[in-house]
Amino acid sequence: MAFKYIKLSINILILCVVVSCAPAYKVKVVETPETRVLKGHQKPYVVNGTRYDPLRDHSGFVQEGRASWYGEQFHGRKTSNGEIYDMHAMTAAHKTLPMGVYVKVTNLDNGQQTVVRVNDRGPFVSGRIIDLSFSAATKVGVVGPGTAPVRVEALGFRADGSDAKPVYRQPQNYDIGLFAVQIGAFGILSNAERLSNEMRAKYGAATINTGVVDGQTFYRVWVGRYTSLEEAERAKVSFNGGFVVAIEK
Repeated sequence: MAFKYIKLSINILILCVVVSCAPAYKVKVVETPETRVLKGHQKPYVVNGTRYDPLRDHSGFVQEGRASWYGEQFHGRKTSNGEIYDMHAMTAAHKTLPMGVYVKVTNLDNGQQTVVRVNDRGPFVSGRIIDLSFSAATKVGVVGPGTAPVRVEALGFRADGSDAKPVYRQPQNYDIGLFAVQIGAFGILSNAERLSNEMRAKYGAATINTGVVDGQTFYRVWVGRYTSLEEAERAKVSFNGGFVVAIEK
């Protein structure tokens, strides 16, 4: 079970869900001023009337329930974070854990363990807490029975240690990053360039971000280059009607 995000514009996301042997789920992303600076897979979403809020922090996360797996039917399709699903890689789908976090999965029936990286959302079947890739499911004995009781323990984001052993670090603080304040959107490029030049002379940083909404191109003027969400929110009060946006690194 998996779904993917398709980005149509900076403020418009359509969430597509593909489900084996079942009708497509009704899914929508929850857009609020507070979630505007988050990436698509970090935003709350609703599946068939049930809301899920992706975790900002995995620290201390432990969960028990049933694991399932997905394989060849989804091999080569996009996952929720935009990667291509590889049934032979050690990955998994989870409804709320941060994308990229590594988790230890223990089969409670046989004690077998494996470590996988979360890169997808799901499963949306009652009682199931994680969907393992084919290879991961094989390692812990889930492929044969189809499902199994497991314990999921979040480890962190992986990096190579000095002794070549994996090291797991804490997730990034989502309040830290690069941010700007959007102060206008124009259908005519020259108008955006005029305002951008004025803001650059006054504040030192201003860019034009191009987006397409319903077939129409808009030129958005972003001012500033702030290194925290808090700093950007403070700066926002200087602009009448402006709002904070995240700058992709």
